[in-house]
Amino acid sequence: MTIITVVSTKDRLFGVNKSFELLGINPAKGKNVVLKPNFNTADPPPASTSMTTLKQMIIKIKEMGAKSITVAERCGPANTEEAFKKKGLYELADEFDLSIVNLSTIPREEWVMKSPEGNHWKDGFLFAKVYDEAECVIETCCLKTHQYGGHFTLSMKNATALVPRDGYQYMKELHSSPHQRKMIAEINAAYKWDLIIMDGVVSFVDGGPMEGTRKDSNVFVAGTDKIAIDAVGVALLRMQGTTTEVSQGPIFKQEQIARAVELGIGIATFEEIEFLTDSPEGDALVERIKAEF
Repeated sequence: MTIITVVSTKDRLFGVNKSFELLGINPAKGKNVVLKPNFNTADPPPASTSMTTLKQMIIKIKEMGAKSITVAERCGPANTEEAFKKKGLYELADEFDLSIVNLSTIPREEWVMKSPEGNHWKDGFLFAKVYDEAECVIETCCLKTHQYGGHFTLSMKNATALVPRDGYQYMKELHSSPHQRKMIAEINAAYKWDLIIMDGVVSFVDGGPMEGTRKDSNVFVAGTDKIAIDAVGVALLRMQGTTTEVSQGPIFKQEQIARAVELGIGIATFEEIEFLTDSPEGDALVERIKAEF
């Protein structure tokens, strides 16, 4: 079983705080934490992580007793350095004594080769050493579809940035492959994470990752299992009326999720999810989510 929290709110501060509170775990105490946002570009949420969400997560991680916090990210298609500046990441770093790692500019020795068994990458893939060697990884993702073959971009797709884009053909290989969604899952077999918070205050129900039809979803979803989080994310997208690709078939047959199950990176069935909420509205939302499975 895995615990997934569902908080019905449009208030990002409340959503972050209540997600941590309901999960009731502290993987950060005494650890050097690596924090992964979702910065494809610097466009407003859900195209990229809300800085309100990111800042509050940093505050909570510090309160949990983290030794240090490093934000490590690669953007794409936007220039990473420009996106960091537009998002105000360096001001946040100054305020909270963060380390910032631009994964677009780190040298070859800061990457490690990964080749999970039976993977669909031609020759495996390079993976960011800062995540490979991290003591604690905490991530935040958005709730949205993906128009370039991923179908949806939730917690598993967020890991794509941990494979290099500049100077390598990995993203071209990924986006031209009929196995793209399986390859996304395979990146997640390369490392371990400790906690994920999905900011679903606003979602894209089509298009994505940079622009699409926006819907007010007013929800935060959190847990430690990416398969569970993405399955719930797909259910939330279906509830709002989404693309044919995301809508069709059983949720656990969606290729990203099915391949992740094969790789054993999380739960294998919906029945393994235990939901925790904080309100009648949250309870009602969970009942609607369950009806999608």
